[in-house]
Amino acid sequence: MTPTHTPDTSNSVHDLPNLDASLFDRPSTERFAEHLAGVGRSTHAPRILLLYGSLRERSYSKLLTLEAERLLQAMGAETRVFDPTGLPLPDGAPDTHPKVAELREAAAWSEGMVWTSPERHGAMTGIMKAQIDWIPLSAGAVRPTQGKTLAVMEVSGGSQSFNAVNQMRILGRWMRMLTIPNQSSVAKAFLEFDEAGRMKPSAYYERVVDVMEELVKFTLLTRDVSPYLVDRYSERRESAEALSARVNQRSI
Repeated sequence: MTPTHTPDTSNSVHDLPNLDASLFDRPSTERFAEHLAGVGRSTHAPRILLLYGSLRERSYSKLLTLEAERLLQAMGAETRVFDPTGLPLPDGAPDTHPKVAELREAAAWSEGMVWTSPERHGAMTGIMKAQIDWIPLSAGAVRPTQGKTLAVMEVSGGSQSFNAVNQMRILGRWMRMLTIPNQSSVAKAFLEFDEAGRMKPSAYYERVVDVMEELVKFTLLTRDVSPYLVDRYSERRESAEALSARVNQRSI
């Protein structure tokens, strides 16, 4: 039996001269426990915001979103669905516009999101992108999306495609969100919903159930530790340098 070698990392930081040892963090289960001891475990229902990317009267992305909302509520989540009707184009109105303020408040309220877009010309719709563009990366000291969970879904008029969900995954990363591994892409969506707007039984429906279940699990798992998950060495160093500069400025 080949013996295993466990490297001695107790002094490894001394081999990294470019690091500020006082700001370096060594992740561990104990560090997570320390963080949880400080904030405690949340007991309220997971808060999920759902966005969809179409204004059509019979919008399949909206119908899929409403189906997802029913599943999330059955799993114990608290939900909000944002209606994009009346949302101005990004930079086409001040951020005090009522629809912009509604969207931003809902984003701040949420602990996780679901983004559902039709695929149009091989991409997400402009309506979907506009909603994401109106959510700022930062608002003062608050980052409305950082560390929150995200599930992505799309509907297609033809054969199954993944262009829209792939694009939304890139956006989720840019917004510093924790995008779950699973996703849903519903092909020929006009065949998958009945006259009442309910999704028919199918493998597509079961995938939506899977995605919502995974989203709730990831949200429960990460929501209380997300500040620690997204805490970064570079930002700690930047903050320390800014503080030092302010202190030195005052001493002049």
